[in-house]
Amino acid sequence: MSAVRTGLVLMALVMLAACSSSSPTTAAPSATPTICHGGTTPERGEGPYHKSGSPERTSLLEPGVVGTPFSLTGHVLTRSCKPIAAAVLDFWQADGNGVYDTTGYRLQGHQSTDARGAYRLETVIPGEYWQHIHVMVRAPNGAILFTQLYLFPNSPRNQPNPLFDKSLEIKVSGSKGYFDFVLNED
Repeated sequence: MSAVRTGLVLMALVMLAACSSSSPTTAAPSATPTICHGGTTPERGEGPYHKSGSPERTSLLEPGVVGTPFSLTGHVLTRSCKPIAAAVLDFWQADGNGVYDTTGYRLQGHQSTDARGAYRLETVIPGEYWQHIHVMVRAPNGAILFTQLYLFPNSPRNQPNPLFDKSLEIKVSGSKGYFDFVLNED
């Protein structure tokens, strides 16, 4: 009986160690970047409904916004995996019904990365229409990247989209997601 008990204790310790390790889907924005592949984040153009002058904020949630809450974290990095502090990220998207705000700044806002190149966005899961989030990333030196991030890996809705690229999928775990932007910077 003691051998079984010892085996169970060892198995529990291994599981606890595995569950407590950091992974890209659960990393906090202050964590050390965990995804860096040497390539850069693909450009996808500005897309529709972007308006300059968006409010500075880390949460796009406000009364009346339709959709399931979703938290996105990650980093802005150079090709050599160094964090880019003070990069500006401007996010915009459709609400949970797939509707964009065409008159104001609902579900649009910008923020800057911290000293570790980290960001955190509180938003909602966009409805149908390919379930993506538009992003403009501007490095402190002025270089700009327009791209789109996609939710729900392997979703059949992504396949007919000519702008879809598997490398732009957010790593999703429940109501949280993780994505590192890699800019063409050294």
